[in-house]
Amino acid sequence: MESSNTLQSTDFNSFEIIEKRLGNEAPQSIIDELKSIVSKYKISKDKLEEMINRIEREIEENSVEPGEPVGMVAAQSIGEPSTQMTLRTFHYAGVRELNVTLGLPRLIELVDAKKTPSTPLTYIYLKPEYRNSREKAIEVARRIEMTKVLNVTLRIDIDFFNNSINIILDRDMLEDKGVDVEEVLKVLQKAMKRARVIQSENNPYEIIIQFEEPIDPTKVEKLREKILNLRIKGIKGINKVIIQRRGDEYILVCEGSNLSELMQIDEVDYKRIRTNNVKEVEEVLGIEAARALLIEEIMNVLEEQGLEVDIRHVMLVADMMTRTGTVKQIGRHGVMAIKDSPLAKAAFEVTVKNLVNSAARGEVDKIAGITESVIVGNYIPAGTAKVGLVFNPYTKSER
Repeated sequence: MESSNTLQSTDFNSFEIIEKRLGNEAPQSIIDELKSIVSKYKISKDKLEEMINRIEREIEENSVEPGEPVGMVAAQSIGEPSTQMTLRTFHYAGVRELNVTLGLPRLIELVDAKKTPSTPLTYIYLKPEYRNSREKAIEVARRIEMTKVLNVTLRIDIDFFNNSINIILDRDMLEDKGVDVEEVLKVLQKAMKRARVIQSENNPYEIIIQFEEPIDPTKVEKLREKILNLRIKGIKGINKVIIQRRGDEYILVCEGSNLSELMQIDEVDYKRIRTNNVKEVEEVLGIEAARALLIEEIMNVLEEQGLEVDIRHVMLVADMMTRTGTVKQIGRHGVMAIKDSPLAKAAFEVTVKNLVNSAARGEVDKIAGITESVIVGNYIPAGTAKVGLVFNPYTKSER
């Protein structure tokens, strides 16, 4: 523990040198880390200077030049590797029963800001008193998994002669879902207003729905679907729950998402719950959380395909999609629609419609962006052309 004496034993002040050289250039986190290293180890002045030079070189090499067209660089950096992606990819989320859309379809979902992903998933972490017990995890899973009549039905028969529908329940599925016959009976009695719902005397797992009016053969399929889709228990949108062991705890992997209701369950650790539904995260947790999830999901898709893209390009895309306070798609109805330039909007898609609408509204184009500058033949405001130079040919004495 000689860290406190290290600086005093040298004939130079390391912290002062670090602040002087890096104070205005390096992020505070790098400065703090370097100070920590200097405090922990006895480093000579030459070695410190070498470390600072290396940091300065790294910062310079990774800094964006003034006037750099970062939008075009980001588009190329993400677009080119995306051409190497597989068109139709599914992978199993650690278990056989659930899959996740990956590859190009998932990337398109994200940049198009789809309201619901094709395979929504939610990862539920439990509170300390529940996370280490499989039995308690199963209990929570049974309570949140949406169970319909369909899930516990072995067979459903239409009896036109007796004007009834007979439902044979699956004994094993009832036990697996933690549902009893009485619960199914109550749900059917509540839903079937113009019918008498009773339990069969011959078979305790048979429920008979006796209708007052004759069953219409043309509507029987619709009626059957209505009965099978009745919800017995669980949270709407959570279609399946799988229990996984991760490290020293059990987590619940859910097919579907319903963040607002899941976060209210007492056993759920609401601070760690995670879903891949960006729009739902925006509605429940806010735009900053949606932006963070968008970056994470895009990076996950690229990394899963073995593609290396600098996270800063993805961050720029996420910033553009979320800068208005809502998640907007990269398209004519989203990011392009909020552009001020009529020419830029017209250059993207539906040219005539955009020009006619802009003319009808009397919009003015200030030719301030890259697209509109190219159209009218101006220098683009990027690179060296971004600098405005004023030259006065006369000296003070000549005036």
